[in-house]
Amino acid sequence: MTRQETGVEAPAGTAEVLRAERLSRRFGSVLALDQVSLEVKSAECVALIGESGSGKTTLLRCFNRLVDPDQGRVLIDGVEAATLDAIALRRRIGYVPQDGGLLPHWKVGRNVALVPRLRGMDDPPGLADRALALVGLEPALFSERWPRKLSGGQRQRVAVARALAASPEVVLLDEPFGALDAITRADLQATFHRIRAELRLTALLVTHDIEEAFLLADRVAVMRQGRVEQVASPSVLRDAPATDYVRQLLLRARVIAA
Repeated sequence: MTRQETGVEAPAGTAEVLRAERLSRRFGSVLALDQVSLEVKSAECVALIGESGSGKTTLLRCFNRLVDPDQGRVLIDGVEAATLDAIALRRRIGYVPQDGGLLPHWKVGRNVALVPRLRGMDDPPGLADRALALVGLEPALFSERWPRKLSGGQRQRVAVARALAASPEVVLLDEPFGALDAITRADLQATFHRIRAELRLTALLVTHDIEEAFLLADRVAVMRQGRVEQVASPSVLRDAPATDYVRQLLLRARVIAA
């Protein structure tokens, strides 16, 4: 995308980690992605917002090959994702699905240690303990608990810990805090913000909450019917919506005044 198309340039002096080039994807008669392009720089957080069915989750899943595009290409650190082994790629990129995706028949510590074990890393239990501590859960208190014995907020913290346990450079998050109450949600948002700054993570975040996107992301991509309407920093989106749709979306969310 050009600067005119996005409304803002990604942070200068940083390497490009994720890139989508003119992606299209159909599911039957539904065009989920329509010539979508997007880039995410190292240590940057980009949030995808838009109405239900706008293509946010489909775009996110193209980056770990849970979905392969019909047209276009995805680049990870400059390498075309289609040339990479899909399973190895998923083990390399952290992923937090909307429901957390914890295995209910495994205790917390084993859930968090999953990817380090699969990758043959040294000391998976130790890496799991470190990740649990990073998200604010004391390993001695939580490692031996069953997921069903946790609160919703604790389960999502465990899901984030599992995504971080193998020290990925990139994390994909699909509505990670959407089902939580307001207080727990705010607490987890603060935790994510701290972790991302501490680890200099590159993150792509899907959220239906525009205020959350503005709080957590360096840039926000507004999607509509499988296309990107605008990509810009929160301040640029507020001050200069590129289309009437973007303006109306921000008005409905009460991010800007009429």
